[in-house]
Amino acid sequence: MVNSSSGLPRNMAAVDYMQMMEQCERQELESPGGIATPVVYAQLLSLYLLQNDLANAKFLWKRIPPPIKSSNPELNNIWMVGQKMWQRDFPQVYQSLNQEWSENIKPIMQALHEDVRSRAFQLVSKAYSSIGTEDFAHFIGMPTEQAVSAAAAEGWQIDTQNKLIVPKKPATPQDPPIPSEQQLAQLTEFVAYLEN
Repeated sequence: MVNSSSGLPRNMAAVDYMQMMEQCERQELESPGGIATPVVYAQLLSLYLLQNDLANAKFLWKRIPPPIKSSNPELNNIWMVGQKMWQRDFPQVYQSLNQEWSENIKPIMQALHEDVRSRAFQLVSKAYSSIGTEDFAHFIGMPTEQAVSAAAAEGWQIDTQNKLIVPKKPATPQDPPIPSEQQLAQLTEFVAYLEN
C-alpha cells in the first residue's frame, strides 16, 4: 500500500531505509519551490535520526519552513528526539520516543528505538567494567527486571547481591600481523616507484 501524500509504502518493515531516505531527499529537491510536504519532512527527519546522522537532521530542521513546523506537532516531537540524541541523554530519548506516532513514522521510530537501545548496550559494554542495575535500566530505557534479563541474555554477569551488572567486553579485532621483511621491501619499492 502506498501513502498518497508521500508516495512511500506504508509497510516500511520490508523497505530499505537508505533507499527510502534517498527517495525523501529527491522528493524534497523536486518539490515546487523546494518546499516538501510535512509528511516528507517528518519521514526524512526520522530517517536521518535512524541513521544517527544528527548533522543532516539539524540542517533539515533549520530549512523546514516555520509555518510547517508550527502546524505539525509530530514534526516537533521528532525533532525533540533528535535534540535528546544530540545531547546523548538516553533516558530522555526513550521518553521522547514513547508516544503515539502516525502510521508514516511509526515503523521508523520503532526501528530508531531499537537502534538507540542497541547503541546504549554497546556503549555500556565498552565503557563500564560494572554498572548498577538501576543505572543500567535507566540507560537502556527498560524496567530493571527486563534490563537485567536483557543483560543476562547478552551473556553479561549479574551480581544480584550487590545489584551490579558486569558487561561482557566486545571482541576486539585482531591486530594485523607485522609485515615480514619481504613485505616491507615490496612496500618500499612501490613507494619509491610512486615518488619517481
